[in-house]
Amino acid sequence: MVNEETRVMIWPIHRVKPNPENPRSIRDDQFEKLVKSLKDFPDMASVRPLIINDDNIVIGGNMRLRAMKDAGWSDVPVIKVEWNADQQREFIIKDNLGFGEWDWDALANDWDATELNDWGLNVPEFDEASIDDDTSDVESKSGLSLIIQFNSEEEAQRAHSLIAQALSGFGIPAQISQR
Repeated sequence: MVNEETRVMIWPIHRVKPNPENPRSIRDDQFEKLVKSLKDFPDMASVRPLIINDDNIVIGGNMRLRAMKDAGWSDVPVIKVEWNADQQREFIIKDNLGFGEWDWDALANDWDATELNDWGLNVPEFDEASIDDDTSDVESKSGLSLIIQFNSEEEAQRAHSLIAQALSGFGIPAQISQR
């Protein structure tokens, strides 16, 4: 619960310390997108301030702090909390959980892919020329198959999990192979 004393303050960036035990990292391409988004839309930081503890160490927003420094910010919005160590550790994890999933159909139909990419969302790219008709190594009892190419092993594993979960909801065993 946020109390009346919790408020956004503007502090010189040099007073805010990154968390040396931050369990999150960011890939270079994602970091560049974060820096760009802060440069293009700096007002968003006022509604997503850095969360700091009594020692001025960031417990929420370490990557944003790094990006703000890279973008040349001299002042940053912060909220200071007075939480015990257990509450801080819990917040660090919960603040970084991604509970939702993107509705890719809605994004594809209602949003501009270039803008989404510029804003930092990793939009899968589908190149029709790279769709391969070679299904010789895919065994299927029904004779139907689907080949999907991914940009990374991480994307492929995530999709595999989601597809297997969806199929099991219909009582269909997942027969997914990788090549």
